[in-house]
Amino acid sequence: FLGFQRELKEQLQGLQESERGHTEALQLLKRQLTETKSSAKSLRVTIGEAFERLHRLLRERQKAMLEELEADTARTLSDIEHKIQRYSHQLRKVQEGTQILQERLAEADKHVFLAGVASLSERLKGKIHETNLTYEDFPTSKYMGPLQFTIWKSLFQDIHPVPAALTLDPGTAHHRLILSDDCTIVAYGNLHPQPLQDSPRRFDVEVSVLGAQAFGAGVHYWEVVVSEKTQWVLGLAHEAVSRKGSIQILPSRGFYCIVMHDGNQYSACTEPWTRLNVKGKLEKVGIFLDYDKGLLIFYNADDMSWLYTFRERFPGKLCSYFSPGQSHANGKNVQPLRINTVRI
Repeated sequence: FLGFQRELKEQLQGLQESERGHTEALQLLKRQLTETKSSAKSLRVTIGEAFERLHRLLRERQKAMLEELEADTARTLSDIEHKIQRYSHQLRKVQEGTQILQERLAEADKHVFLAGVASLSERLKGKIHETNLTYEDFPTSKYMGPLQFTIWKSLFQDIHPVPAALTLDPGTAHHRLILSDDCTIVAYGNLHPQPLQDSPRRFDVEVSVLGAQAFGAGVHYWEVVVSEKTQWVLGLAHEAVSRKGSIQILPSRGFYCIVMHDGNQYSACTEPWTRLNVKGKLEKVGIFLDYDKGLLIFYNADDMSWLYTFRERFPGKLCSYFSPGQSHANGKNVQPLRINTVRI
């Protein structure tokens, strides 16, 4: 009897634990259901507002262009009509002069003909006009050509954010890294370390460099060209991260990054790493930061397909982070990382 009782109590305990587990799971799912519905509702509003803003900008550009076309049309037509009136008046004067001369030439009586010649000059005054028509072409080219590209360039002034013109901070660069003169390109140098002065700001083990701009608020977006590389790390780092010794590229250490490794593998530098589903080979990476919402999102910048999202409460200012990785004697990974600056 006691054995059965003990067995049943164990089964009851197991069922109660299972009940608690299922209850917690259902509560979590219900909470996720509510949060998902709320998120979807918020995203619908966000998407609607984004497209409405573009539609509004397009409507404003269309209205401005049509108004400019109407002004050009009115100005051109007015000029043409004024010239028509002037040349019509001049034509009548010329025709009057022609008639006077024809009548004089038709006079058969020599004495009458000569008697009228003296007053002929006075009668022909203002009758002869030179035709010096100048015509200004209607500015059709202004409204033709690559019209969509023209509109896009004008819209570019109002689109936010656009790829930022970031620069690299030479004072943070590992001594093996070579930066371009404009500090937008970084490559690993195989020959000799550069004779750079060491400082607490400079990475001494990780072949890394930070961006010169620090982000403490707002929305930012930038792109990095990673073509033909077999290794790199990109993302953000806290302004105050340690630059000395071997560093773990993890959120708990102040780094929010994705990495390309082993030639064609992509991962988010989480704990543990999260493998990314990337089709093909990335040529350009887009990085979007909404500091106030705690969002850091990575994209394939060629088609803006999503790669990974970090959701964090950033405790301080952030800098863009770049590591081109080490290049090898066999020629692998020698290409640089390049900040993609869009110029319009």
